[in-house]
Amino acid sequence: MSDSKQSKHIGLFARFLTLWVLLSIIVGIALGNVTPGLFHRLGGMEIAHINLPVALLIWAMILPMLLKIDYSALHEVWDHRRGVGVTVAINWLVKPFSMAALGYLFLRVLFAGWLDAGQIDSYIAGLILLAAAPCTAMVFVWSRLVGGHPQFTLSQVALNDVIMVFAFAPIVGLLLGVASITVPWDTLFLSVLLYIVIPVLLAYVGRKLLLAQNKLDDVLHMMDPVSMAALLMTVVLLFGFQGEQILAQPLVILLLAIPITIQVYFNSMLAYWLNRKLGVAHCVAGPSALIGASNFFELAVAAAIALFGFESGAALATVVGVLVEVPVMLSVVSIVNRSKGWYEQGIVKK
Repeated sequence: MSDSKQSKHIGLFARFLTLWVLLSIIVGIALGNVTPGLFHRLGGMEIAHINLPVALLIWAMILPMLLKIDYSALHEVWDHRRGVGVTVAINWLVKPFSMAALGYLFLRVLFAGWLDAGQIDSYIAGLILLAAAPCTAMVFVWSRLVGGHPQFTLSQVALNDVIMVFAFAPIVGLLLGVASITVPWDTLFLSVLLYIVIPVLLAYVGRKLLLAQNKLDDVLHMMDPVSMAALLMTVVLLFGFQGEQILAQPLVILLLAIPITIQVYFNSMLAYWLNRKLGVAHCVAGPSALIGASNFFELAVAAAIALFGFESGAALATVVGVLVEVPVMLSVVSIVNRSKGWYEQGIVKK
C-alpha cells in the first residue's frame, strides 16, 4: 500500500473513531447476549489467570504502537521539560489518586444506595486500575488530532513506559490497600510483566533490528491495520464478555461512567491550564493534556480480568472506561483545538 493510501486509511479511521468503537460495542453486546456460551468458553481460555484471547489481541494492538516509539528520544525530554513535568505530575501524582478519591466519593457515598454493596470495592478497584497507567497506544491518534509536537509525544510516551514498568504495580497496590481491597501481588506483577515489560523490550529490540535492515516503515505500514483491527476486536470481545451484565444493569454503567468522565476532564484541563501558566507552546500543551487524561485501558482491562475475573465489578468498570474514553477524549481534542487562540493569547501576554 502506498504512503498516501495508508495515510488516507489511518485518517479515515481516526476521523470516525467514535463510530467504529460504537459499532464494535453494539456488536460485542449483541454477540454476548446471543451467544453467551461462546464468550464463556473464550473466558475460560487462560493460563495463570491471564486470558489468552485478550492477551493476544492486546499484544497485536500495542506492539505496532510501541514499535513507533524511539527510546533514544528520551534525551529530548529536557528540551520539553515543562510540558513533560506537567504530564508526569498529572499521570503519576494526580490521576490515580484523584480517581481513587472520586471512586470513593461517588460509589461508596453518593451512589451507594443504587449499587450492590458486595461489588462496590470491586468497582473502585477497576477505576483505580483504569487510572493508574497513562495511555500508550491511542495517544498518537489524539496527538495527531490536535497538531501535537511529534517528538514531544514520542519522548513523553517513552518516558511514561519506562516509569510504568516500575510504578504501576506499587501505585495500584498502594491504592487498593488504602481502599481495603486484597491485592493479589503475584497476578499483578505477572500482568505488568506480560503487558508492559515484555512488549516494551520486544518493541525496543525489534525496532533496532528493523532499522538496521531499513524495514521499519514497511513493517509499520503493514501492521497499522492489524493494530486498528485488534483494537476493534478487543472492544467486541470485552463488551461480549460483559454483554449480559450491561443490559441487565444499565444504571450501574451510567453511575460508573460519571466519575470516569469527571476525572478525564479534570486531569486534562488541569494539565492544559498548568502548561499555559508555564508558557508551554500549544503544540506541546495539547498532547500533554491528552496524555495526562487518557488511560491505558488495554492494560487496565487485562489486569482487572486477571486479578478479579471476567464477571467482576472491576472488569465491568474498566470496560465502562473503554465506553467513555473515545467520545470524551474526542471532546477534549475539540476543546484543545477550539481554545488555541485563547491559549496562545495567554502565552503572548506573559
